[in-house]
Amino acid sequence: MEDANSCTDFFGEFPKDKFKNVLHYIIHNTGHINNVGKTVLFKVLYFTDFNYYELFEEKLTGETYLKYPFGPAPCDFDEVVLELKLEGAIRETEYGYGTYRQIKYFSNTEPDTSKLSRDKLDFIDKTIDSYSHFSAKEVSELSHHDAPYIAAEDFEELDYEMVFYRTSELSVRNYDDEDGSD
Repeated sequence: MEDANSCTDFFGEFPKDKFKNVLHYIIHNTGHINNVGKTVLFKVLYFTDFNYYELFEEKLTGETYLKYPFGPAPCDFDEVVLELKLEGAIRETEYGYGTYRQIKYFSNTEPDTSKLSRDKLDFIDKTIDSYSHFSAKEVSELSHHDAPYIAAEDFEELDYEMVFYRTSELSVRNYDDEDGSD
């Protein structure tokens, strides 16, 4: 994507404020974790959105994710991060992490969670707990095994509906209870 608005221009409008609030909340809760740089943050966002969709059949943020070689990436991330930085809500720093360069984000302010229910915040917290301990390589490899990523063409949009074709390794929904039998 060449300009900051190209995702929105190409894929259409989405509720950016919701994505912005969720992103800020996740940054606020992961900035202190050493291994959570940009790549891990991308995957925490991805699994938050796609796991939520699998469980509740509705989109949490409405963000579009694209298939890149290192895994799913949120389309509007750079634009929203720039807004948060200009507002003074977050800061971006670059570190050496092992033999790699790591871009990290830290929250300067409390995130606005007024439009997120307690249940949604709890869900985000559980997702952070589940995926933030992985290294960038590990969580990228995990995302490469997810049905939405496998089904997409390179640099194309991931289809949320593909979560219903996940393997048992990545599925977060218990389908055994949905056959109607007791």
